[in-house]
Amino acid sequence: MRIGVFVDAENVRYNGGYQMRYDVLRRFAARDQGMIQRLNTYLAFDLERAREDPEYAKKSRAYQQMVRDFGWKITVKYVRRYTDDSGNVTTKANADLDMAVDAMLQAGKLDQVLLVTGDGDFLQVVNALQNTGCRVELIGFKNVSRQLQQEVDAYYSGYMIPDLLPISYEPRNEWGKPGSCVRGVCTKWFPEKGYGFLRFMNQISSNLWITDPRDEGSPFTSVFCHANEVADEVTEDMLMNRETVLEFYLNESEQKDNGLVANNVRLAFSVNR
Repeated sequence: MRIGVFVDAENVRYNGGYQMRYDVLRRFAARDQGMIQRLNTYLAFDLERAREDPEYAKKSRAYQQMVRDFGWKITVKYVRRYTDDSGNVTTKANADLDMAVDAMLQAGKLDQVLLVTGDGDFLQVVNALQNTGCRVELIGFKNVSRQLQQEVDAYYSGYMIPDLLPISYEPRNEWGKPGSCVRGVCTKWFPEKGYGFLRFMNQISSNLWITDPRDEGSPFTSVFCHANEVADEVTEDMLMNRETVLEFYLNESEQKDNGLVANNVRLAFSVNR
């Protein structure tokens, strides 16, 4: 399978995906042992700021080089400033058109396209790619167009892909191991009993469609959670909403062999926030 990945980097950065790891993203895209044909990302660069702030210029170029080292082609979009009639200055570095055109021109050589964005403006691009025979998948973080999620062949929350978005306060985090911090969703909650079960992706796998952790081939793990471990900000309605992403620590169960329990469960992302 020939795979193309297109990243709307500015949309991702401003919508929860700051510090997204391009090496993990590449690994995720090729999880079915497909051949990576295209890796395109569209980054903004502020020339005016670079002239005034050498540190910004240095860090930006170092970051671009790191992304290139992972095999990505970078299209740099220069920030433009616009002044309205009231003297208000706005900045813009929109890569939508470039990304859409590239995806369409390259689709003839691709079997699967992975878009990383939340922008609903790509809805027609998704339809056009699917009509060429491409399977289209989507990764997003916050503010992802609901219509776009429904139109693609598969949608994945970037928060729940192991190590795609680092846990900043756990720099040596070993995702999925006892003592580590992970992100997942609540699959069952029993308010009257005061407990439920959470689920997290324990590895990047070609079997992401096997969502039942009881299945031997599933890359997901089920975790017991007591209500006492859930932060006050996480309501029962949030727990019962599969779109609520939770962040929690894993510990070995003292009552069940090889079982895991969740501690310090807090809100990572909710569609209501």
